[in-house]
Amino acid sequence: KHNNCYIYPKTVREAINGQRHYDTGKEKLPSVTTILKATESEEKKASLAAWAARIGEEAAEKIKNEAAVRGTAMHKILEKYVLEQGYLDLTKVGQNAHNMAIRVIEQGLSNVSEYYGIECTLFYPGLYAGQTDMVGVHKGNDAIIDFKQTNKPKKDEWITDYKLQLAAYAMAHNYMHKTNITKGVIMMCSKDNYYQEFVVEGDEFKKYQHQWLGKVSKYYEQRTRKRSDDEKDEQSS
Repeated sequence: KHNNCYIYPKTVREAINGQRHYDTGKEKLPSVTTILKATESEEKKASLAAWAARIGEEAAEKIKNEAAVRGTAMHKILEKYVLEQGYLDLTKVGQNAHNMAIRVIEQGLSNVSEYYGIECTLFYPGLYAGQTDMVGVHKGNDAIIDFKQTNKPKKDEWITDYKLQLAAYAMAHNYMHKTNITKGVIMMCSKDNYYQEFVVEGDEFKKYQHQWLGKVSKYYEQRTRKRSDDEKDEQSS
């Protein structure tokens, strides 16, 4: 059931220098995913580049695009289900996404007793903004909930970025709405309909919040450095 005790702002996105930002009405803040991408480790960049080189750039791009389309379809089906609006996508991708969404509903959303919002825009003034799939009560506790699709099942250590997203959204929600959310849930389904759930809470959640703040700090340091370098280039020319 819907508990509308929190009012979430309207989503206004725009690209600045090719990077996603959110316009809060007072400022334009980088998205959580923008910050994660900008602060990606060299190890992760090398790993992704090696994968693309191994299977070929064209094949890698095709896999990424198909995953993105399937993920968007699954999210839309889940959103419409929660809002009790009903939605049917009869394309091949849509049918696959529908089966995946059913797994998430049966094994994940069945543990959510009420929700505060779906596709919630959240921001931390002066720092960042983003949109989480759901905020609600999961097994008796307030939680940030994100739906994820995957080409193949994931190991816990492979989804650090997803956990950082949960931590970022919780901090923003706690700031905006004076809440104390310390739990995040990732509801994930593979294209072969294998459901996985990752719950982050307690000390582990605090650890990811500290790591997220480190990423935010690194992002703004990089931005300040780039501006400084650009100004020097302008002066020298």
